[in-house]
Amino acid sequence: MRTRFRPVPASACCALALFLAVPLGAQRPAPDLRNEAVVVGSDAERYLRVLQVAGAAPLYPWSIRGFSPAEVDRLLPDTAAHPWRDRLPSADSAPGTLRVRGVRPQAGLTYNSAFPQGTNDGALWTGRGLTAAVSAGVEVRVGSALSLRVEPLAFWSQNRSFPLLVDGRPDSLRFTDPYSPGGIDLPQRFGDGSFVRVDPGQSTLRLDGRGFAAGVSTANQQWGTAVDQPLLLGPTAAGFPHAFLGTSTPWNVGLGRLHGRVVWGSLGQSAYSEVRGHGSRRLMTGVVGVFLPARLTGLELGVARFFHEPWPEGGVAAADLTRPLESFYKGNLGGRDEPGGPPGVENQLAMGFFRWTLPASRFEVYGEFLREDHNYDLEDLILEPDRSSGYLLGGRKVWGRDGVLRTVRAEWVNTTPSHLKRGAHQGLPYHHSSTRQGHTVHGQLLGSPAAYGGGGSVVALEAFTPRGRWSVDWTRARISAPRRTSPRGAPLTHSGWNVVHSLGGEVVAFRGRLDLVARVRGSWELNRHYADDAFNLNASLGVRVGL
Repeated sequence: MRTRFRPVPASACCALALFLAVPLGAQRPAPDLRNEAVVVGSDAERYLRVLQVAGAAPLYPWSIRGFSPAEVDRLLPDTAAHPWRDRLPSADSAPGTLRVRGVRPQAGLTYNSAFPQGTNDGALWTGRGLTAAVSAGVEVRVGSALSLRVEPLAFWSQNRSFPLLVDGRPDSLRFTDPYSPGGIDLPQRFGDGSFVRVDPGQSTLRLDGRGFAAGVSTANQQWGTAVDQPLLLGPTAAGFPHAFLGTSTPWNVGLGRLHGRVVWGSLGQSAYSEVRGHGSRRLMTGVVGVFLPARLTGLELGVARFFHEPWPEGGVAAADLTRPLESFYKGNLGGRDEPGGPPGVENQLAMGFFRWTLPASRFEVYGEFLREDHNYDLEDLILEPDRSSGYLLGGRKVWGRDGVLRTVRAEWVNTTPSHLKRGAHQGLPYHHSSTRQGHTVHGQLLGSPAAYGGGGSVVALEAFTPRGRWSVDWTRARISAPRRTSPRGAPLTHSGWNVVHSLGGEVVAFRGRLDLVARVRGSWELNRHYADDAFNLNASLGVRVGL
C-alpha cells in the first residue's frame, strides 16, 4: 500500500498535536507503565532491567522476551525507593481479576538529513527526509491467565532520494543490497517515493496456566542477553506473525530452574527481493531455552536455534514443526546436506548466551555467541568451533540512590570471518545462498545491523530521575568489509572498512500523563560506498499520551 503526502502538512499536524497535548497532560496524574513493560525495548522494560541490576527488582531471566503481563508483575520492585515510583507501582499493587484499559497513544516525527538511519525501532523504516508514526491500542487482562493486547502501528515515510550504490540492475532491483543482492533481502531504499505502511505491531493473545504459556502474536521478540545489538533476534525489524508454546515461569528442576519457548512463524519479504513465486514466503521455526543454576544466583545460561525455509508447497508437516529439535550435526540428517547429497534449503542460526547479574555490586555482564549453519559432526565442531561465527560482550554498572539512578553500559560485537577463511568459505552473518532473503523480514534485519557489517560497539551513559530519563551514547558500526573492487567492478578510490561513528543524546521528560521524547544523533560514515565520507543528522520528537 502506498499513498503520497506532502511533507509540510504531515509535520505540521505532528507539531500541532504535541503543542495541544502539553497543557492537557499536566492536569492529570501519572500513567501506570506496567502494560508498556511487555514491549521489547520500551522505556519501561529497560528501566526494569536497571532496577534489577541495582537490586531494587527481583532476579528473573532476561533472555526470552517480550514478557507477559504476569511476568511483569513478578518483576515489579518490592520498594517505592526508586525514581519512577509514581509511574511503576510496587509489587503488592498487581491487578485484580479483570482489567480493560487503553494502551497509551504514541506519535513521533523523525528526520534524516542525508541517508536512512534507524535502529531497534521495530517495523518503522526511517528513510531520508521525514517519517511520521502513530500507534494506539487496548489491553484486556483476566487475572494472570489470559491477556490480549492489540496495538497496531502506522507510519508514513517521505523516503527522499539519495545516491545509491548500484550494480547495473534494472527497475526495482536497483534498490537491493549491493554487496549480496542474491543472498539477502535488505534494500538500500524502499522504492522511489513516499509510502505508507500499517503493521499489526505489538499485538498478542496469550494464555498462561499450570506452568505453561501459549499464544499467537505479531509483537517483537528478543532472544539472548544483549541490550542494543542482539545477534539472533531483536526489535531491529517488525515482529512477524507467530505462535508459541513454552513455560510461563522458570521450572524448578533440582539443580536449578529451566525456562523455554518454541516458536513457529511466517516471514514475509520486501517488494525488492529477487525471490518470486515459491519461496517468497518462509516458514520460521525456533527454540530458545535458559538455565538458572541454583547455587549461582543471578546467572543465566542459554541456547537458541532459529530456522527459516521456503514455505512447504505441500503444507507444513510434523518434520517442519520439529526442525529446531533436530541434530546439531549435518552428518545425522539422513543424507540432507551431506557431500554429494541433496542440498538443504533451510537456513539455521544457533546461539549460546549468558548473563550474570550481581545486585550487591550493582553490575551485570553478559555475552552471546552466534553460529551460522551446522557442523558436519563432532570432530568438525572441535576442529572449527569458530567457523562462520560472531560474538557479543557487554556489561553495565549502576549507581545512585532512590532519587536518581545512573548507569553506564558498553557492548562489543565482532562477526569478522576468522583465519579459517583461508581454507574454508566464510561470510558475514545473515545472508544465505538457498533461502535468499537471509535473516530478514520485510526487508529489515532480524539481528544486529552492526553484526551484518562485521562488528560494532556501543558506550552509553544514562540517568533515570523522577522527571524522566536522559542518555548520551557513542556507537560504531561497520557497514561492509574491505573490497578491492566495487560491486560494479570499477576500481575503488579508497580501501578499508565502510564504518559509521555516531554521537547521540536522548531526553524523555515526564509531564503529568505525557512523556515528551527528543532525540538527536550525528553520524559520520567513513568510506561510504568505498568513496567519500558522509554526514547524517538524525533528529526526532515524540509524545506518549496517558488515557
